[in-house]
Amino acid sequence: MKKLVFIALTLISTNLLAQRPQMEQGKGSLAFWENLTKLCGKSFEGEMINASENDQFYGKKLVMHVRTCEDGKITIPFHVGDDHSRTWVLTMEEGDVIKLKHDHRHEDGTEDRVTQYGGTSSNTGMSKVQFFPADQETTSLIPYAATNIWWITLDDTTFSYNLRRINNDSSINVKFDLTKEVDTPPTPWGWED
Repeated sequence: MKKLVFIALTLISTNLLAQRPQMEQGKGSLAFWENLTKLCGKSFEGEMINASENDQFYGKKLVMHVRTCEDGKITIPFHVGDDHSRTWVLTMEEGDVIKLKHDHRHEDGTEDRVTQYGGTSSNTGMSKVQFFPADQETTSLIPYAATNIWWITLDDTTFSYNLRRINNDSSINVKFDLTKEVDTPPTPWGWED
């Protein structure tokens, strides 16, 4: 009986060790990152989901441009009509987790007073969705945003940017159609060509 248990444990251990590299290769953040870099250089038009006339983006042309894909950093300017002040900055952090920051600039290129807010995923997430709870920098900069959770979804046809504040019923959801490329918008404010 002891010999049978030993053989069973040996087989299970060997099987787990053989699967370990496959499990590590399957980190959601790495697959998400790889799929996002495939969009580099491309621009797509989006729409607000459940938009109302009170929304700051209502009735404006919304375009995302996956502008740069450097080693460990992806920049995605988000153009709202003629406002080119917003850029989403994603970085791959230690432990294969992704950080999202919002870079806001004035037309002259200087940083807005409210900029560099966002958060880092608490885990490697999934290949089609990454969550970013507000970090301490965000809480210190914008106290009412301490309960913010941003998330980005990505599949073959859609990229979505989403924000939900836990203690509030309002949300922002912008969905971009990846099946139809659009013309590249102007350089975002404060970024060099």
